[in-house]
Amino acid sequence: MKVLIDRDLCTGVGNCVAVAPSVFKLDVAGKAVVNNAKTVTDEKYREVAESCPMNAVILQNDLGEQIYP
Repeated sequence: MKVLIDRDLCTGVGNCVAVAPSVFKLDVAGKAVVNNAKTVTDEKYREVAESCPMNAVILQNDLGEQIYP
């Protein structure tokens, strides 16, 4: 699974950081970025994506197809 951040949608709420701090951080602009390529479970990525109120966390399967949101 691949995780992307839509920086146009991200408002810096930080839920992704709270749910998976080893993977995400907020940059100097206050927007989420993938901080570490460390692999977490697909379930954790889903939890992160579902926690984003702006739907800025996008999940893709291994074929590059968007699976969330």
